Amino acid sequence: MAEQAVTAANSGFRLVQRMMSVVGAHSLVSSVWGYVDTTIKWCWIPSWLPSWCPTSQIQLQTAEDMMLRCVESPFSKQHVPVSNGNLLWTLTISDERVKDKTPMVLLHGFGGGVGLWAQNLDALSQRRPVFAVDLLGFGQSNRPLFSADAHEAEDQFVESIEQWRAKVGLESMILLGHNLGGFLAVSYSIKYPGRVKHMVLVEPWGFPETPDTVEADRPIPVWIKALGAMFSPFNPLAGLRLVGPLGPTLVQTLRPDFKRKFSSMFADNTVAEYIYHLNVQTPSGETAFKNMTVNYSWAVRPMLQRMDQLQPKIPITIIHGSRSSIDSNLGRTIKDMRPHSRVENITIRGAGHYVYADQPEDFNHRVLEACDEVD
Repeated sequence: MAEQAVTAANSGFRLVQRMMSVVGAHSLVSSVWGYVDTTIKWCWIPSWLPSWCPTSQIQLQTAEDMMLRCVESPFSKQHVPVSNGNLLWTLTISDERVKDKTPMVLLHGFGGGVGLWAQNLDALSQRRPVFAVDLLGFGQSNRPLFSADAHEAEDQFVESIEQWRAKVGLESMILLGHNLGGFLAVSYSIKYPGRVKHMVLVEPWGFPETPDTVEADRPIPVWIKALGAMFSPFNPLAGLRLVGPLGPTLVQTLRPDFKRKFSSMFADNTVAEYIYHLNVQTPSGETAFKNMTVNYSWAVRPMLQRMDQLQPKIPITIIHGSRSSIDSNLGRTIKDMRPHSRVENITIRGAGHYVYADQPEDFNHRVLEACDEVD
């Protein structure tokens, strides 16, 4: 009986640890264990209970394969080693006819992965090699512990991209980044300007400074402040992991628009399944992103404050969706800040934040056109 009690206690702790981990509050685990140690041992929790979130690395890989099943161009996939034993998951399309052209590297946004470029890979690879990378901490790349410091976490992302470039053997590249990927593309280009021939920023996150939203005549209610304080330790997608087996249904219910975005490829829930499995694994990159943000929306280190560090010779194309909630004035602001540089602003009509999926044909055409001058 004593052995059974210990086993039950250990099972209880593992369950608590899993619950704390899936919501991204790793630092709280050790602090609550003293309490758990004295209160959970009497509980018996069966060891045969399934994982709270119905996911696995194999299921994520299968979901990605389903996303890419309509890509007609031959492609390869591999884990590229970077520092500290980490690996970056990489999809490569390189036709012999264009293998000597400057390659284009696709950096996805927060919560994304290489599979979300499914409607763009064929078109973009017609004129140059294309590499799509799962950022460190996301997708099928390794999910290490990031620094809690915003500057250091950003550097971890940037250095992993540079180490990836060196390992793959790219002399220079076109960086195309969506959302967080756009932010990191600029951060990388500031540090390694000689490696970037052109940047395409698609609905980039993290550029403007945090606005002053506290108005004297509109005080924030106490209950909202209390809720904010309650949820501040947790990651942006903690709720998806917290609901466990209801997660796949939750994605389908809250984001039916993703099914419409890819309706030309899939009639089923392929996209929702992929997005679910992407975002219920260990929240490594997600935690880093949270530490780089203010109130989940604004960057701790706004990129507009650093645009003067970017070499003028690097051309920038900024792509914005006409129906996006992101401020469309960002492109004009960057253009005004760089009077001696080439800055082109493109608005895709009928597209929201996920421009590349909302209007893929127009998006692909405009990207190819913008980068046509790069050898």
